[in-house]
Amino acid sequence: MKRNAFIFALLSIAILGMLAFGKWVDRQRALHAATGLVGDVRGVMAPDFELVSLDGRKVRLSDYRGKAVVLNFWATWCAPCKVEMPWFVDLENQYGKDGLEVLGVAMDESDPSKISQFASEMGVNYPVLLGTDKVSEEYGNVEYLPTTFYINRQGKIVGKVAGLLDKTAIEDDARRALQSEVGKTSASFVPPRVGQENLAER
Repeated sequence: MKRNAFIFALLSIAILGMLAFGKWVDRQRALHAATGLVGDVRGVMAPDFELVSLDGRKVRLSDYRGKAVVLNFWATWCAPCKVEMPWFVDLENQYGKDGLEVLGVAMDESDPSKISQFASEMGVNYPVLLGTDKVSEEYGNVEYLPTTFYINRQGKIVGKVAGLLDKTAIEDDARRALQSEVGKTSASFVPPRVGQENLAER
């Protein structure tokens, strides 16, 4: 009798677990169906958004239509982000005149004044926007930082990289976005590895 009760309890737990997992899968499918940003995202239209900049302006991605955009999700506590930020400064200096715009999306929960101070200390010369859960979800649930999307002049994603690459690779992806070509070598996703910070663990 006790054996039957034990088996019944195990079966009940297993069924409840499968139901919970099924609901989670359904939510993920619904999210991905809404954003389209799952798997290889090259050629997908980048979701438009409206975020507030550090200087209080409302900024939309569509404001930059006709320009190539490097959309970089980062945070002040993210060590790899600090490595690549000077490279984005160089990109803005070198390719801004050609129609490239770097947009930084700060995923910090700290006070905007601290983010502004950090950006100033890093010599950031491009707009920094205050990230939200909504924009993270729209871009496929940004989990690892840095995560960077390369968007061409028509507003289509030509590359996505999660993690830190070297300066040459970043510049190559930026130039590809300028040339309005769907990248053939840009990573659609880089699994968790050295050079990433897990946003969920903060």
